[in-house]
Formats: sequence, C-alpha cells, structure tokens
Amino acid sequence: MLVLIDNYDSFTYNLVQRLGEVDPAMPVKVFRNDKVSVAEVEELKPTHLVISPGPCTPREGGVSNDLIRHFAPQIPVLGVCLGHQCIGFVFGGEVVRAGRLMHGKTDRIFHDGKAIYDGIPSPFVATRYHSLIIRNNTMPDDFLISAWTDQDEIMGVRHKTWPLEGVQYHPESFLTEHGHRLLANFLKR
Repeated sequence: MLVLIDNYDSFTYNLVQRLGEVDPAMPVKVFRNDKVSVAEVEELKPTHLVISPGPCTPREGGVSNDLIRHFAPQIPVLGVCLGHQCIGFVFGGEVVRAGRLMHGKTDRIFHDGKAIYDGIPSPFVATRYHSLIIRNNTMPDDFLISAWTDQDEIMGVRHKTWPLEGVQYHPESFLTEHGHRLLANFLKR
C-alpha cells in the first residue's frame, strides 16, 4: 500500500490519479498533513510513501517532515515539490526563495540516469510550479544531487543508502515528459 500525504495542494489528486495509472493494483491511501500521525501511518504498514506538493513552506508541512524522518530508512519515499523541499529541510538543506519563480513553466531537467531516472533521457522537459528551492551545496554528504537545470538549480535529491528521493518539478503534470516512467521506477523500488 502507498500512503500519500496531501499538503493541501490542488495537484494532489493529479498525483494520485497518475500513480493509479502506473500501477492500478497498488492501493493508495491519502491523508491530509494535519489529519494523521506517524503512529497511524505505521499501523498501515505502507510499502511506499509520497509527500505531495503544497502551497506552504516545509515548516508548515505538518506531519510530512516527521514521516520523512521516520520512514526514509525503511521504505521508498518520494517527495514532490514541497515534499522535495521537506526532504531538504529535514536533513539540513537550506530552502530559500528561488532566483527564478517557476509557476506552470516547463524547463529542461538533467539527471544522473539512476534509480527513478532509469531509462529516462537527459535532459527531458518537466513542469515546474514553485517559488522555493533547496540552495546548492547545503545538502549533507549523505545525499546526491540527482537532477538539475542548466542554471544549476537543484531539481532532484537522492539519499546515498536509503530509498529516499525528492523532485522539485511535477512528474504528474501532462506537460512533464516521462513522468509515468519516473513514477513507475519509484514504485519498483
């Protein structure tokens, strides 16, 4: 079972729908970030955890940060947009206002070709909707920068040993190339 934390974002159910298209047999449970506890999610014994986009900062992410901290060493965790920023925040990265505000704009994403990027060309086009970003050179040594723009903006982070990934862009957007493949790669982890 996949648990998806809804950070009160209009894109949450697009992400749910896309995950359902990728694996119709995977049950998905959605909880608002202030309506569930770590213990309640633990009782469900999820196989995967997704932290959704949201209109706030990681400090206002409710239980998202605690869930990342708790589950990252155990099961595959994917943070999307705000979820990606929460991963940065939880592990000591600086989340700051982006130099370029990207709301509903596409951009070329370069990546390392590993894990969730397996079989995806680099670069590919993805849709960005965000004002915040993880500042370069602030993630701890346990993390790799897995995706970036041609302006060296961090678009993806990956833990070196845990099945933990974050993407700043929106893989569920119909304007994002290879979003289906990226989510399928995540569900295979």
